Amino acid sequence: MHELQSTRAVIHDADDAPQRFSFHGTGSEYFRIWIVNLLLSIVTLGIYSAWAKVRRTKYFYGSTRVAGASFEYHGNPVAILKGRIVAFVLIVIYNISMETSGLMGLLMIAAVMAVAPWLIWKSLQFKLYNSSYRGIRFGLRGSMGAAYRVYLLWPLLTFFTLFLAAPFAHQRMKQFQHDESRFGATHFSFHATVGQFYRAYLLVFAIWLAGIIAISVFLGGGLIAFFMGLREGGEPNAATLTAFFSFLLALYAWMFLLFPIFVTLVQNLIWNNTRLGEHRFTCDMKWPRMVFITATNILGIICTLGLFIPFAKIRMLRYRVESMTLLPDGNLDAFVADAQAQASATGEGMADLLDFDLSL
Repeated sequence: MHELQSTRAVIHDADDAPQRFSFHGTGSEYFRIWIVNLLLSIVTLGIYSAWAKVRRTKYFYGSTRVAGASFEYHGNPVAILKGRIVAFVLIVIYNISMETSGLMGLLMIAAVMAVAPWLIWKSLQFKLYNSSYRGIRFGLRGSMGAAYRVYLLWPLLTFFTLFLAAPFAHQRMKQFQHDESRFGATHFSFHATVGQFYRAYLLVFAIWLAGIIAISVFLGGGLIAFFMGLREGGEPNAATLTAFFSFLLALYAWMFLLFPIFVTLVQNLIWNNTRLGEHRFTCDMKWPRMVFITATNILGIICTLGLFIPFAKIRMLRYRVESMTLLPDGNLDAFVADAQAQASATGEGMADLLDFDLSL
C-alpha cells in the first residue's frame, strides 16, 4: 500500500511539473527568411509582404515549444493582404481629406475611430483562430459592444483624462483579450487588477523621474551654462555645446531604455495573472537583462546598417519566450486530449473570420 501511494505521488508530481517554454530559432535561419521576404516585398511593391508575414510567423510559431510540442500558424496570406489594402486605402483617403479641408479631415478621423474597434476585433479573432497547439485551434469571441468599449471608449477616456486613465484602459484591454480567448473549448481567464496596473505604471514613472533627476544633477550644469550664454548674447563655446548635447543625448538614451523596463513589468504582470482553465502561467523576465538586450541590439543594428535586425529579433524573442512557464494542474496530455474532443464536438463556427486580417 505504501509503495502504491508513493507511485501515485510520483505520477502526480510528474503531471504537475512546470513546463518551461523554449525557443529554437536562430539568427542565421531567420536572416535567410528575412532577407528573401525583404527583397520580394520590395520587388512586388509591398504585395508580397502578406506572404512574408505568414512565412515569418510560421517560423516563429514552429520555433516555440512547450511540453514537447510546438505551435502552428495557419494564416491565409490573401486575408492579410485584404487587411493591408483596407489600411492603405484608409490612409490614402485620410491624407486626401486633410489636403482638401480641415472639416473633411475631422470627418475622416471620426470615421476611422468608428470602424477601428471592429477592425481590431476581427484581426484578433483571425490571429487566434489561425494559431494552434497540438492540432487544437485557439479562438476569441467577445461581443462587438465589448470591443467598442475596450478599443474606443477607454482610449477616449485616457485622452480626456490627460492619460491618467491609461493603466485602467490597459487593464481593460488585456482583460478583454485574455478572458475572451480560448484553447479548444477551454477559456483563458485574467486576474490582474486595475490597481496592479497603476502600481506598475507608477513604478515606471518613479524610475523615469529618478533617472531625470540623476541626469540633471550630473549634466544639468552644462545646460544652464548653455542657456545663460544665449541670454547674455554670447556665442556658446565648444565645451558648452558638448555639455548641452551630452545632456540631450543622456535624456534620449534614458527615455529609450525605459521602454524595456516597462515591457518587462507589464509582461510579468499579465502572464503571472493569466490562467487556462486551472492551468497557470508564470513569467520571470528581468529588466536589467531586457535593457542589455535592447541596448546591444540597437548597437548591432547601427553598426551593421540594419543587417543585424533579424538577429536582434531572435535574441529578444528568445528571452521573452523562455521567460515563460506553464504550471499544469494535473496531466497536461489528458487536458489536451479533452480539449480536442470538446472542440470537435462544439465546432468552430468561425467561417466569418477567415477572410480578413488587419495585420496589426
